[in-house]
Amino acid sequence: MSTHGLPARSLARVAAALAVFLAIAVASSAGASYQDPTYPAGPTGATGTTGPAGTTGPSWATGPTGTTGPAGVARPAVCARARPRLRCPDLIMSAPSQFRLDRTTWPGHVLLRATSSIDNHGQGPLEIRALRKGPHRWSVYQAIYDVKGRPHLFRTHATLTYKYVPGERYGSRSVGAYSYWKFEHAAGFELFSIGPDRQALALLRESPKVDYCLRDLLHTFPSPRSPGSPVYPGCSQDPHIGSDTLGTSVGWTDSYPYDYPQQWIDVTGLRGVFAYAQIVDPDHLLIESDYSNDLSETYIELPSGRVLGHRIGVDRP
Repeated sequence: MSTHGLPARSLARVAAALAVFLAIAVASSAGASYQDPTYPAGPTGATGTTGPAGTTGPSWATGPTGTTGPAGVARPAVCARARPRLRCPDLIMSAPSQFRLDRTTWPGHVLLRATSSIDNHGQGPLEIRALRKGPHRWSVYQAIYDVKGRPHLFRTHATLTYKYVPGERYGSRSVGAYSYWKFEHAAGFELFSIGPDRQALALLRESPKVDYCLRDLLHTFPSPRSPGSPVYPGCSQDPHIGSDTLGTSVGWTDSYPYDYPQQWIDVTGLRGVFAYAQIVDPDHLLIESDYSNDLSETYIELPSGRVLGHRIGVDRP
């Protein structure tokens, strides 16, 4: 039988489609994030569970009630809510270290080089899942695991960039040039003037280095919640990938040495004492349990390069 010329089976399909549309609309108005049912599986995280893949229907990551950050993603209210109880990452930038005054890379300029590290001191891994939507477009989600090891996906305005890395290394021979998919603007390096109590006064210079792989490189803070071996590998070099997963496990560090390309701030002509600051996630694109410890700084005298102390895990000036 049919109604208004449409078979009953067709009407049922239309009704089902309308129900899905309404569900998405209601969830969107409530701050929920939609997970594409064809989303690729992520690696096994610190909780020992694998991210979802190949589900038969859409799954939902319920958003928090609370404020929204600059990128339109869920803020720390996500990490504090009782149900589901989520184990969020807590990213802390190491204090800039292993300083070198480089007068050869850029003739006529003095570059202050420093080693940088992004450490995860949180309760759960930092995991980024990206699905390619075009040559230069990605849909990026942050996966946060609950206490039962189930991932919840939250949409973020972050993106990946295919970054060319030259092979030259300061003070050593070339290691070969490559390109990698990296998390765009994962960090910032900034030089501040400081007052008598070493409080930051004015931003003077910035570094071109802002993109990171986000990987398990060094096991710096072992704990019962920290996996004993790397979960998140180095960045993909394949320009044609359709999806990617980046991350840093609990107790692990993604680090770059001072001789790596763009690991510097141009300090040409500066004299006095300054704060060399390194900031993780300067645009607040990621969900963390604590945003007040994203910056670390080292006090350095120029032009001598003498280190005068440092602070780790402080709020941005």
